[in-house]
Amino acid sequence: MRAHSIRSERHQPAPLHSAPLPRNAVAGYGSGIISEIDYSVEHPMTTLLLLPLLQQLAAQSRWLLWLAPQQKISRHWLQQSGLPLDKVIQPYHLNPNETVEAMEKALLTGNYSVVLCWLEHNLTEEESMRLRQAAQKGNAYGFIMRPQCIRREEDGLFSRLKIHSTLYH
Repeated sequence: MRAHSIRSERHQPAPLHSAPLPRNAVAGYGSGIISEIDYSVEHPMTTLLLLPLLQQLAAQSRWLLWLAPQQKISRHWLQQSGLPLDKVIQPYHLNPNETVEAMEKALLTGNYSVVLCWLEHNLTEEESMRLRQAAQKGNAYGFIMRPQCIRREEDGLFSRLKIHSTLYH
């Protein structure tokens, strides 16, 4: 994981987020969700937004899978973030060209409560459809993490965060 998204201090969720997710939280809202998150290398806001959800999903009996072919997740960051080391899996020799296929297969198994996938390209319509179907069949969250291109200041005033949920739409 890149240093921009690793915070050394332990993050405590705000009281608003302190209630745990129901065991069937994913099942109750569409039986699986795929969301795309564009993040900025210079601003760790994404980590602050995503971490409370990851902490709650880690309480489930299923695993958390990190598909980041170009990055190795920091053991120290996991410990500081309150994520259990024994529930986080990251394959080491993942071909970047096979990341989407690996995500689809992982979601289909139902063994993971969340699959995080780092991509630098946009998904095709076919890939998006396959991932949505896999998340629904596996009853899992899938997050596609994509770094934002560094833009000029006047062009980059806003960052994008796509969170798809029947809860809010």
